[in-house]
Amino acid sequence: MKLASLAALLLGFTGAIAADKLNVVFILADDLGWGEIGVYGQKKIPTPNLDALAAQGMRFTQHYSGAPVCAPSRCVLMTGKHLGHAEVRGNRAMERVDPSKYFEGQHPLSEEAFTLAMAFQKAGYRTGAMGKWGLGPVGSSGDPNRKGIEYFYGYNCQGVAHSFYPPYLWRNDKQIMINTKPVPGHAKQPEGVVRMEDWFGENYAPTLMMAEAEQFIDRHKDEPFFLYLPFIEPHVSMHPPKASVEKFPEAWDDKPYRGDAGYIPHPRPHAGYAAMISDLDGYVGRVMARLQQHGLGERTLVVFSSDNGATHPRPPSAFHVGGADGKFFDSVRDLRGWKGSVYEGGLRVPTIVRLPGKIPAGKVNHTPGYFADWFPTLCEAVGLPTPDGLDGESLWPVLTRGEDRMQRRKPMLWVFPEYGGQVAVRLGQMKLVRQNLKTKTPGPWEVYDLDKDRGETTDLSAQHPELIRQAEELLRREVKDNAVFPVPIPGINTAAN
Repeated sequence: MKLASLAALLLGFTGAIAADKLNVVFILADDLGWGEIGVYGQKKIPTPNLDALAAQGMRFTQHYSGAPVCAPSRCVLMTGKHLGHAEVRGNRAMERVDPSKYFEGQHPLSEEAFTLAMAFQKAGYRTGAMGKWGLGPVGSSGDPNRKGIEYFYGYNCQGVAHSFYPPYLWRNDKQIMINTKPVPGHAKQPEGVVRMEDWFGENYAPTLMMAEAEQFIDRHKDEPFFLYLPFIEPHVSMHPPKASVEKFPEAWDDKPYRGDAGYIPHPRPHAGYAAMISDLDGYVGRVMARLQQHGLGERTLVVFSSDNGATHPRPPSAFHVGGADGKFFDSVRDLRGWKGSVYEGGLRVPTIVRLPGKIPAGKVNHTPGYFADWFPTLCEAVGLPTPDGLDGESLWPVLTRGEDRMQRRKPMLWVFPEYGGQVAVRLGQMKLVRQNLKTKTPGPWEVYDLDKDRGETTDLSAQHPELIRQAEELLRREVKDNAVFPVPIPGINTAAN
């Protein structure tokens, strides 16, 4: 056989193998509240692309993030370990821990930590991530290139991501300068006219990251790939493009935001926040269009979710953090709490999954699930071996059978050292919460029936002492010591303390 013919045969064989493998695109919003897109009840901000994704796939009503803030939530997602076992349980800035070694980045995953991206890479998938990492500085054990991401472009550090016009982004281990006059992520303007133009730089980071995502799909259209897109919207600072802001009514804003609740000022904060969610929706549309352009729409599993709930109020300001306004947009609807809280508003997140031919279109599913589930779910979906020791359970049967709700075999739990120290456990339809565990007056157990009271308004702890005992036993068994992120849980001798 001639070499040219042999090469053609091998190329065709390789292409056939690639065609048999599912691609995976996991899109993660940043601080997007449960009620902030159309199919979850949002009335003011159009989100046609996300609504279309839900119409073509399955929408979950009881899906939860890994944690109520960024870094630990991403740790749970990437490792399949709940917060009782996770290495990263809070937002820890490494430049404050060891400024001689680090100038940015969060507490790194260890060398031993095995990630979802590593599982795909080990199986021969091309792996990429564009957006915000937050699991270890460049050069550390948590560097995305050391954790299964072959090609990374974006922010390594959550703090740098507070500005959408930063001095640089990372392309793998190289700093790529994008703004000679970067815009700060934090500033106040107590007086004078607040102008959008004063907070614009040369290059808007989301535009560059979105272009890189499209190029990744272009490069690997003939190979199986895992693409992780942790976009930064709608996390403040708030300086979306002027054209995006001007899509929304001037009547929404009768006063500027002057930076009194953190981050930067904005002359039209309601329109500015809506613009960020609208832009995020546009990125989803562009990803889907690129997949369709290359004929990949039918064999790419697309997951969309958010890393935690909408940002919280910051009294005495009339606004939430950064000029957001969760009440104006009904961002968490009737749920209790916001980002930073283990109540439903901090953890329950919009989640949509699409795969034509496998996942029924237009389905609404009420099965409780959370970020720890995605590692085993995606392994089962694409036929990878599921590692031992994961805390989640596969949702693939839920996704493909079309049942409205399935009972979990494994409980869900959150052990969160920040915002006073908190724990939460979900047992079936019941949820148990304890607050202020790192204060002098730890709160008592609270118990809620989420099927009847998803707003967590009626504490049933007096009626369910057996559930409290069950939750305490679960925490004794499931929470391992973590000296970096301690949470003292009264009465739980083996808690992380």
